[in-house]
Amino acid sequence: MKKIILLLSLFFTFQFGGFAQRGPGGGNIEAIKIAYFTKKLDLSPEEAQRFWPVYNQYVAEIRQVRTQNRDLDEVSLEEKIVNVRKKYKTEFARTIPEEKVNTFFKADKEFTNFLRKELQDRSDSRGKN
Repeated sequence: MKKIILLLSLFFTFQFGGFAQRGPGGGNIEAIKIAYFTKKLDLSPEEAQRFWPVYNQYVAEIRQVRTQNRDLDEVSLEEKIVNVRKKYKTEFARTIPEEKVNTFFKADKEFTNFLRKELQDRSDSRGKN
């Protein structure tokens, strides 16, 4: 069962994520993120099949908001991002149970914080050399 989920995760990585930036440990950030969310949300293969296309739309829309609103102050930008999250809370609830939707938004923050910390640690270690 876990192998099926891993295979689905890898499929969606290459199908929708392309070859993204290399992440911690030299792995593809998108592949790491997919594995992280799949495990954290305990997605069944059926849930994963419904979840990932909506997730990819969500990420694209968040990216678009950030790109198109670079001139906004931080509070206004965050407000726009919160509006996208509210919209996708409903969309995600159509693909996975409500409790997993809340877990997803928490896991999304955790993963982002993990990446930031990892990048900061790498930057700090390069500066010391």
